[in-house]
Amino acid sequence: MNTNSLLDIMHASPVIPVIAIENINHAVPLARALVAGGIRVLEVTLRTEHGLPAIGLIAEQVPEAIIGVGTLTQGEEFAAAREAGAVFGVSPGLTPSLISAAKASGLPLLPGVMTPSEVMAAREAGFRQLKLFPAVPAGGIGMLNAIAGPLPDVVFCPTGGVSQETAAQFLACKNVACVGGSWLTPKDALQAGDWARITALASAAAGLRSAS
Repeated sequence: MNTNSLLDIMHASPVIPVIAIENINHAVPLARALVAGGIRVLEVTLRTEHGLPAIGLIAEQVPEAIIGVGTLTQGEEFAAAREAGAVFGVSPGLTPSLISAAKASGLPLLPGVMTPSEVMAAREAGFRQLKLFPAVPAGGIGMLNAIAGPLPDVVFCPTGGVSQETAAQFLACKNVACVGGSWLTPKDALQAGDWARITALASAAAGLRSAS
């Protein structure tokens, strides 16, 4: 698997916005607004019917964006996501079928883990870049610092409960490369087409830097 490229992707943006597209017409202007603010790595989830079409439109019309597909839960979704234009995948967990699909598709996968045992199982399967999910219920910063001792070769993207106010604290953890969050794409801003507000949120997020 292309874990080196996945690590590069994680380091390319301190915050990866988790995006659920409710209106397909929002996909391209939203991506452009985020990129304009300095956030190039985008996770478009499959939580809505517009996920794959949105990935295709962004990949075609916003070449500066680095598009990932989120909420991968079934093996057959990998090939479709890659065909749509995704260059990495994100899942809420990790199963044998997801491991097989990731290897077969060649799509770098950022799998979700919540416990030390899950971290170790993912590492045994060849994954060194992981998503701590849901990050805050899993123990947040305390969990990340505790894991860093016995498992120092694993790097995380904490997602789930991370906010604009707490992002910098997570990024200060030595085993955190980036964080995932939905605060960059508020629903009211999307509904209003307030792309300037989203660009401002992205600009603030892009200014966050890890202390590691």
